[in-house]
Amino acid sequence: MATLTMRPYQGESDQHPIVDLLNICETIDCEDSYYSLIGLQQEFTSPGFDPTRDVCLWQDANGQLVGFAQLWIPTELVDEADGHLWFRVHPNARNQGIEPEIIHWAESRIRQVGRTKALPAKLAVSCRDYQIERIALFERQGFTYDRCFLRMARSLSAPIPAPQFPDGFTLVDATSEFDDQASVEMYNQTFIDHWNFHPLTVEEIHHFTSDPLYRPELDLVAIAPDGTYASFCFCYIDYEENRHKGKNEGWVSRLGTRRGFRRLGLGRAMLLVGLHRLKTAGMETALLGVDTRNPNQAYDLYESIGFCKRFANFYYAKPISG
Repeated sequence: MATLTMRPYQGESDQHPIVDLLNICETIDCEDSYYSLIGLQQEFTSPGFDPTRDVCLWQDANGQLVGFAQLWIPTELVDEADGHLWFRVHPNARNQGIEPEIIHWAESRIRQVGRTKALPAKLAVSCRDYQIERIALFERQGFTYDRCFLRMARSLSAPIPAPQFPDGFTLVDATSEFDDQASVEMYNQTFIDHWNFHPLTVEEIHHFTSDPLYRPELDLVAIAPDGTYASFCFCYIDYEENRHKGKNEGWVSRLGTRRGFRRLGLGRAMLLVGLHRLKTAGMETALLGVDTRNPNQAYDLYESIGFCKRFANFYYAKPISG
């Protein structure tokens, strides 16, 4: 068995090897993903994320990077210190003991956060529904099934209905002057009753809009007659990934309507506007993710507009004792 060494992230010099490793893994895992340096750098500068503590690397005796682990811990913790572990292992180094080491590292890190915050700790992991070996690994390590999210897609070549807004509501996008605090309040009031909710912060909005790929005309808000930010559709296009894959796909990354303004047709109208904007931007397909147990029948909305399932992501969780 090869000698493998665990070490912390050491800065910019690790970024290219990380991206290279992730794309090598993609050639075997075939998850229809692409990883870019600009995307990694944007992630590593996220508010509250410290790659020196929340990233861990494994290398072989020749110094080649063969394992990457990243722990996402919400900026605003609510009732528990919960982190989501995402990792990849080079195809030639799999099943040599790295995977349990990665999970142990993440458990230790989130346990430390729980102690610091005086909160119970929990670790989450996820994988595609067809990744049987990874599911077996999670179960051997004590994780239990928690949730299922679907990736859905819709062709933008099919007719997109015209959006119909309730009387008095105004559509604006981020090319206008957005009230960031009102946006944060809208987002938090929308998702406070959803699974795994963590409050959004103004700092996180500023980080998102600093992304070189950010397009303000794809951030959409419906404002109620009384001036309340009531509903939103935030879309995103990863031009680097599209260029690499030879595709034109855009994301409906966030869609929601705050409590008190639901069942008025706002969600449907905002989604349709988002699809029109993505099509105008030259996209051929729209993608989104949905919780199969969404409390507001989001799946039914997406299906009624023509979205179809591509695959499912299973989420597993494990309480971490102090």
